[in-house]
Amino acid sequence: MSERRTQARFNVCLDVCWQASATHRNARVADISERGCYVDTILEVTEGENLSLKIRMPDSEWFEVEGVVTHHWPQLGFGVQFVTLTEEQVRRIQGLIELFTQSDKPQGEAAWNVEGIDISCHDVM
Repeated sequence: MSERRTQARFNVCLDVCWQASATHRNARVADISERGCYVDTILEVTEGENLSLKIRMPDSEWFEVEGVVTHHWPQLGFGVQFVTLTEEQVRRIQGLIELFTQSDKPQGEAAWNVEGIDISCHDVM
């Protein structure tokens, strides 16, 4: 597959609830950019499928965003491109990325400040 990303991805570990058609599932966001994310899950989706995602932010608040499945690897997960983002949603995503890149680590590596943040990703699969 050719590389279509225009934004750098940043490693995260966040709970996500996603809904498509009549299904509602829990999974984990493994990386995020200003334009999309990757969801780790063994569950099936279809490329082009529209999704509603609720991502649990590190402060435990839920962040809602709409997206479309751009690619899918069976039994591994799928990529999502965010659609119709508001200015507030863009600011929240940028703030999340800043949180995970506040150290001297190279771009793309998560800077984990575990104090007060649950990074265990339990109860999501």
